[in-house]
Amino acid sequence: MPLSFYKRPGLVVYVTCGDPDLATTRAVALAAIEAGADVIELGVPFSDPVADGPVIQRASERALRNGTCLAQVLTLAAEVRQHAQSTGLVVFSYLNPILRMGIEKFCMVARHAGVDGVLVTDLPVEEAGEYLHAMKANDLAPVFLAAPTSPDERLKRIAEASRGFVYAVSRTGVTGVRQQLADDAKKLVRRLRRVTKLPVAVGFGISNAEQFKEVGKFADAVVVGSAIVETIERNRGREAAAVGEFVGKLVDASLARV
Repeated sequence: MPLSFYKRPGLVVYVTCGDPDLATTRAVALAAIEAGADVIELGVPFSDPVADGPVIQRASERALRNGTCLAQVLTLAAEVRQHAQSTGLVVFSYLNPILRMGIEKFCMVARHAGVDGVLVTDLPVEEAGEYLHAMKANDLAPVFLAAPTSPDERLKRIAEASRGFVYAVSRTGVTGVRQQLADDAKKLVRRLRRVTKLPVAVGFGISNAEQFKEVGKFADAVVVGSAIVETIERNRGREAAAVGEFVGKLVDASLARV
């Protein structure tokens, strides 16, 4: 299973599928992989993205207007997998689209498509029994969000349920570009290290090479989402090239972190 980070810090790139269209999303994902991304998070657009900031909300609205749905995202995953055998693929979704498809069917189709893991943003680990059973049956890695506000006992439960890596939320609130990163992220990673040996990826708010380098000093991987989606939004007609250039800068920063 390629949900591993062979270099440190690893890079997880999030894209909203279907923004501006699925063909562009595929080109963007492949450009990010070519530039050095370790894992691609394929975001399923959702009509009520409560955890997402305005950049990803706008992207979801555009994708939904194009009729993008979960089934198409899984087809896209299969297409990306054909071109990238060693890159991790994670479906990033709210629970409702998965329930509409059916948890067991979703897991079977995802595994057949070459997906490695799934992150369901609004599914608490305490209520994930059926989901975890279906994930295990299909050899998929469940990735859970760990927040700075989570008590130690809950962090332990999240870590025990996760496979692949644990996603550490750098701060409370919604996704979005931030000029400064809270100290909460470093403290959260330290707390997670006490309860798991899984890699810890930090996301929410990392938007440039300096922040990537900073977080890479204490985390195993860095998740970049809103900055990628914003790059796509600002570079209509050359989305893949722009994302490739941006990812290349992030990777260069990681190589210069000594």
